Amino acid sequence: MAKISFHGAAGTVTGSRHLLEINGHRLLIDCGMFQGRKKNRLKNWEVFPVTPSSIDRVLLTHAHIDHAGYLPRLVKNGFNGKVHCTHPTQELCDILLRDSAYLQEEDARWANKKGYSKHKPARPLYVVDDAKAAMKLFEPVHYGDELFLDDDTRVIFHDAGHLLGSSFIGIQSKKNGVNKKILFSGDIGRSGRPLLQDPVQVYNVDYLVLESTYGNRLHGQESPIEELVRVIIESKERGGVLVIPAFSVGRTQAILYVLRELEEQKKIPSMPVYVDSPMAINAVEVFENHIGALDLDSKLAALAGKKIIRPSQLKLTRTRQESKSINQIEKNAIIISASGMAVGGRILHHLVHRLSDPRNTILIIGYQAMGTRGRRILEGEKKIKIHGRMFDVNAKVESITGFSGHADYNEILAWMMGFNKPPKKVFLVHGEPDAQEYMANEIKKTFNWETVIPAQGDSFEIDM
Repeated sequence: MAKISFHGAAGTVTGSRHLLEINGHRLLIDCGMFQGRKKNRLKNWEVFPVTPSSIDRVLLTHAHIDHAGYLPRLVKNGFNGKVHCTHPTQELCDILLRDSAYLQEEDARWANKKGYSKHKPARPLYVVDDAKAAMKLFEPVHYGDELFLDDDTRVIFHDAGHLLGSSFIGIQSKKNGVNKKILFSGDIGRSGRPLLQDPVQVYNVDYLVLESTYGNRLHGQESPIEELVRVIIESKERGGVLVIPAFSVGRTQAILYVLRELEEQKKIPSMPVYVDSPMAINAVEVFENHIGALDLDSKLAALAGKKIIRPSQLKLTRTRQESKSINQIEKNAIIISASGMAVGGRILHHLVHRLSDPRNTILIIGYQAMGTRGRRILEGEKKIKIHGRMFDVNAKVESITGFSGHADYNEILAWMMGFNKPPKKVFLVHGEPDAQEYMANEIKKTFNWETVIPAQGDSFEIDM
């Protein structure tokens, strides 16, 4: 028997941390930070329920902070095993983890300077040196490679279509000549999205750990591309600036790809596009170095000599001074900045400068977790607190869900239809409670499979 324990993303969307004890190995699948509401963020400071030094390996489905961002803290507290993921995930983690550490150091410094933290002094969860130490433990693999932990235990990574390098992680155990497999979905991508391959179909799954971020929602039928065209044209007509909070890695590159295509098709006017995130700029380079991992359209465009994620007036702003200079722009421009849920980073300074002007537009293009500024803006709050001050929300707020990197519940069900046998159990994680309940009911109604919604800290024995 093996045992799986859920130490994150149980009843919430963030903080993915799943411990699998199998054949004498102690494996942590994903090592994410909790984000969103304060009660969730505080969990990052709790003592990890498993002694970090007792964990043999960490397996990462992808590089986003809610799946990988706790790793430097784990290393700081004693983890010294191997970290396995795909090569693009390793390169993106090198960017994301350093940036996460830097932002935490900066937020602590700013809080201490302004005195708005309840903690004296405010401290970061980890620092850049911790992120560097974590990166030394990485041993990346390619999709389809068999990573043997012993003669009877192997790990395989499959393309999940959610982010460059994102993976379904299959762990197979052989007992008495019989193979059994548990699959961790990570985040499941969508078919036909810009840049990325479609999610790979997997088979022979005995146990499934399944995300449910959009477990009770369907993406709209409207074309997100046409919606983006409308928002850009209307923003220009209002004489303001379009501000897009976007995840630095994945979402920003997809939007740049679409903007470049729309320019070439003459559907939108060429205008300055400011990417105000050093992390996003570095990620652009990673994407450009891994064209072969992208979809067919991206490869064909690259073969034609196009810079596929560089609109004609792309402005990459790395330094603080370059970032501040954007404040002088009053109209006919697009600003893309992180973080995507407006919980930190340079986007906060742009919101401070742009929120109160009705000529400007704030475009929400991704999932916004409960408790985040992005969620509060999306839900129509008229005042938003940033850096200890309240700001009026007078700007036009728009939302386009079609750029989401998460499959909705119908798309997940369609992917599950490809399984060639029913899993013994489906564990639903990485979702809000109402989304998980709805998803569980849909799975029951569609397949009559056993579904479990684990709570934080729950453990289950599985026959592997």
